[in-house]
Amino acid sequence: MNSFSKLVSVLLLGIICSLPAASPAAEAKGTVLVTGANRGIGLALARHFGDAGFTVIGTARDPQAATELKAAGARVEQLDVTDQASVDALAQRLAGTPIDILINNAGVKGDDSRDMAALDVDNMQWVLNVNTLGPVRVIKALFPNLQAGGRKVVVNISSTMGSIERNTWGCCAGYRASKSALNSINKTFATDYGKLGMTFVVMHPGYVQTDMNDGQGSITPDRSAAGILNVATGLDASDNGKFYDWQGDELPW
Repeated sequence: MNSFSKLVSVLLLGIICSLPAASPAAEAKGTVLVTGANRGIGLALARHFGDAGFTVIGTARDPQAATELKAAGARVEQLDVTDQASVDALAQRLAGTPIDILINNAGVKGDDSRDMAALDVDNMQWVLNVNTLGPVRVIKALFPNLQAGGRKVVVNISSTMGSIERNTWGCCAGYRASKSALNSINKTFATDYGKLGMTFVVMHPGYVQTDMNDGQGSITPDRSAAGILNVATGLDASDNGKFYDWQGDELPW
């Protein structure tokens, strides 16, 4: 190597050494898919996972209206968890894309009447379709993507209201039933597919200030999302089939 080449090499080495080290957020940590990500907890999850260095895919029933989700840097995909054709179309668009963490967040509250005469059974059926069967449709459709991912984690957003032991004040029969059923299905999937290296958990996000409760919660979506991210990224095989809250505390069934 002549003296000029040596000088160039030294200069290049100095430039490279002077560059700032890549921050953890700049290094891709995998792909997370969040359903119902256009507002509330879902939007906060998209932002926090993006800030933490994950590639984020966020779904919304109307992608054109999901302006905040787009601004967060997420890949926005159309999805209605009650529509099998919509779920199948999402799976086709994501064919071959590994998903490390799937967060089934999309959900509805439904009727909260305590008047038996006014009980809306059709509404209960809709709530179960969204909150219980919706996640099942998504898990089934994206199962190959999850198997191809490095983490193989499924987080189903449940609620402490899905805990039968903690049901001491009644109300919201459809919502409670939908989350209890989701908890049961999650446990079944954990047992059936844990042997494939997959981890299934249900999580209570806290009493979060969202449209679902007219903003009457005790914690913000950001605080809930930060906790969920911390728990979700720390899961391993020993957590498979567990019921946690957003702080990582185990809850009774």
